[in-house]
Order: sequence, then C-alpha cells, then structure tokens
Amino acid sequence: MTGSDADNGSKNADDRHVPVLLDEVIAALQPEKGQRIIDGTFGAGGYTKRILETGADVTAIDRDPSAIEAGRALEKDSAGRLTLVQGTFSTLDQVALLGAPDGIVLDIGVSSMQIDEAERGFSFQKDGPLDMRMSSSGPSAADVVNRLKIGDLARIFNFLGEERNAGRIARMIDKRRATEPFHRTRDLANAIEALVGRNPKVPIHPATRVFQALRIFVNDELGELVRALHAAERVLKPGGRLVVVTFHSLEDRIVKRFFADRSGAGGGSRHLPQVEQRRATFTPVGKGIVAPTEAEAARNPRARSAKLRAGIRTDSAPLVEDHAIYGLPNLPIFHETQSQKKMGS
Repeated sequence: MTGSDADNGSKNADDRHVPVLLDEVIAALQPEKGQRIIDGTFGAGGYTKRILETGADVTAIDRDPSAIEAGRALEKDSAGRLTLVQGTFSTLDQVALLGAPDGIVLDIGVSSMQIDEAERGFSFQKDGPLDMRMSSSGPSAADVVNRLKIGDLARIFNFLGEERNAGRIARMIDKRRATEPFHRTRDLANAIEALVGRNPKVPIHPATRVFQALRIFVNDELGELVRALHAAERVLKPGGRLVVVTFHSLEDRIVKRFFADRSGAGGGSRHLPQVEQRRATFTPVGKGIVAPTEAEAARNPRARSAKLRAGIRTDSAPLVEDHAIYGLPNLPIFHETQSQKKMGS
C-alpha cells in the first residue's frame, strides 16, 4: 500500500484513518456520475468512499493485501461500482485496460494502519520486526540493514532520508551486525540514538530519517511514483484529471518536475539535445500547490507536510519517458537469495 491516511489521535478505528486534503482532492478531481476514477492508493478507502458518493465508479488499487481484504465489504455494498485490485499503482495502466479513466488520484506514503501495527515494522514507537514491506513480500528492512555494503547503506540514508550522519550510522550498523544482526525496530532505533545522541531542541527521534529511508528503499517508493505518473499520462482520456498528494520533499519534487515537464515548462532533460517546443500533455489545475488548512494541520498532525498537485490531460500523445529529469540517485538493487529469504522477518 502507498496511501497515507492521517491519524487524528483517536482510538476509534474509523476515526484513525482520515484521508488528508479530502475536500481539496475532490475539488481537483471533480468526479461525476457516470465517470470512472482510479484510486491508486486505496488504503482505508477514504477517497474512494467520497468519490462513490458523487456517483462515479471507482477502480481502487492497493499493494497491501490486508487493505484489500478490509475493503471487501465496501466493494460488496457498492452494487458493482467499486472494483478492488491488489497490486502496485505503477501498473495502473494495466488496470485501465478496462477503459480510459476520467480521473486518477494518488496519495503517496505510508498509511496510519501500517504505522500503528507493530508487526509491520514501520515505526519504532512500538517494538516489532524490522519489516516495512507494504506488500508483505520481497526483501525486508532487516535484509537491507544486515546485508547491504556500508557505502550502499550510507547512500540510502543520505539521499532517501537526508540523514547528515549517514556514514557514521552505516559504519555502526556494519560493526554491530557482524556479531548480532538487527531484527527489531527498537533495537535499530536505540543503536542509532546511542551513536548520535538526542538533541532536546530537535523534536524528532534521531532514527526517524533512517527509518524513512529504509521504508522508501524497501518499497521502491520513488520509482513507483515515477512509473505511476507516466502510466497515468498514457491512460487518462483527454480532459481527465491526475491528482497527487505527497508528504515529503523527495516525492513532491518528482511530481512538481513531472507536471512542469509535461506542461512544457520543464525544458526537458539537460542530458538530451535541445528539441523543439513540445505540445503539453497536462495543463495545471489551479495555481499549483495546495496545502492543508491550519485547522486540518492542527486536527491531523500527519497532514502538516502534505502537498497536492494536479493536472488536466490534454489530447497530445504521451511523451517519451525521461527519468533523468527527476534527479534520482543510482541506488543499489537488492537481489534476494534463498539465504536472504530465510533471514527475512
């Protein structure tokens, strides 16, 4: 799963999963009766429920099998207007083979459901296995921490977590794992805190950025986002709307550069020869970025960093994919072996 439902602090399960920027998403998406919308990050179904209320049909995707299972009741009650699909949103063009959609919404990040479940290993607030896999398959965070080379770990922590102590932390991990591998979230968090210390003037835990980096790497979140944006460009019908909600600067930069490039304002890649001005494949919705109101940010702490960007598909043919415009680093590829599968949580 790659949606990010905000947690407003309530212990009630229904209250915990409040989708961020809900009204703003619907205003940008403008779903109507008879339209078909793809919700690429179903999560707890917050966006999907509101879209269904407008009369539009929804195809909702989620990589987390538990999210799909939890949504079956809503699917059953929709009288055929909701179809749930387990998979990654980067493959939404395959889902769209049923017909070009009128709109696509993507809510990028990790959901409160996953964070709140200690056994998923996304957070060190509750001790759990060092897992972090949204799809519950493939290499886990423990595999990455215990197997990758020092330099690879440092690059992951530096770029994906913007962690200034990336090198020190990678060397500490390498030394510790030689005698005692990391398997639990709090074990890793405590080791990082013991190394770099805790600054009382800094509100976040010293392990926060490392955990963010591991989660993004384990789930290839930035790569998934890039592929999903290009898939949306290929399948949206002219006049269709793409709405994307992001939660940190790495994601927002990708979405910003995509819309700038596809609106003709990006100038293409510096790695390619200068070409003639291309026809835009998207025109922007509104004045650009939309942020939560002060009231929503106060009500939902996880909404504070959210940013919404949206575009309307033109009738121009999709452009050639040029991943160089996003400035993504050359990060290691983790190849899972049989021995690593046995080691995984």
